[in-house]
Amino acid sequence: MTFHRIRTSTRSKALQAGISALGLMLGVTFGAGSVSAQEVIVGLVTKTEVNPFFAKMRQAAEARAKEKGVKLIARAGKFDGDNEGQVAAIEDLISAGAKGILVTPNNSSGMLDIIKKAREAGVLVIALDTATDPADAVDATFATDNFEAGVQQGAYARKAMGDTKAVVAMLDGTPGGTVDTFRHDGYLKGFGIAEGDPSIAGAAITNGAQDKGQVGMENLLSKNGDINAVYTINEPAAAGAYAALKSFGKESDVMLTSIDGGCAGVRDVKDGKIAATVMQFPYKMASMGIDAVAEYAATGKKPSGFVNTGSFLITDKPVEGLESKDTAWGLENCWGD
Repeated sequence: MTFHRIRTSTRSKALQAGISALGLMLGVTFGAGSVSAQEVIVGLVTKTEVNPFFAKMRQAAEARAKEKGVKLIARAGKFDGDNEGQVAAIEDLISAGAKGILVTPNNSSGMLDIIKKAREAGVLVIALDTATDPADAVDATFATDNFEAGVQQGAYARKAMGDTKAVVAMLDGTPGGTVDTFRHDGYLKGFGIAEGDPSIAGAAITNGAQDKGQVGMENLLSKNGDINAVYTINEPAAAGAYAALKSFGKESDVMLTSIDGGCAGVRDVKDGKIAATVMQFPYKMASMGIDAVAEYAATGKKPSGFVNTGSFLITDKPVEGLESKDTAWGLENCWGD
């Protein structure tokens, strides 16, 4: 009986070894009585979940991941500027075995250590929407040329105002992010002024939020009622600015412009609340990111450098010398609800 038990055990071990070898050849794993395909995990870490821009990015990533047969794990900061939350999310994704991570950094220099850790672990890291500082901290960046988008916004505002003497308010986003810096600086260049120019009445931090945009605009108007041009980091901040302008009875007297291209923002342009906005394409960024990670998993090929995903000026009041699309086109190509 003892000899029979030994032979049975030996045969069992041989059978298990054969099954394991077969599993390796077929690319499947065996355990706990189940069979499952090895998954390629892609992580997406956005700044927040509430901003429609990042909601659309997540939706596009989910759809593309399904098409490509990879598993998406999406995480986000609790608020715009939550650097620690994003760092923790990337830590979790590294532990989960992610093959690639797509990230929109809340702080362009605040995530360098965790990004380095991910890349040293063999994870492909791509920045979406917001470049890191330095830019080569990640393998590649898929984003709007935010400086150029700022130039488009500023150039439109200046041309549309004609010879009117400008008194400018700057509604910025979150300090420390390259998107905020590039759009701010681009607007000034497009408008034809420099930082510190006496025509700049003041600035406010909005974190890209509507409520903070309204408060910031109210505070600036209280200090200087002559403001007649307003730069906004994005359309939620612009919506807040419009509410403040309306409460001061100045909604028809101010050149309010923005950047984003969300459907709500395009409708605000159509309704005359915003003079113009610059549309960008979050779904393109996310889809390209998923494609890049899937290719990396399959072939080991990595993307590199900056890839501009494009932008268009949207307005129903075009100005000479600036290419633009009207709101009919904008509503066909916008994102969000």
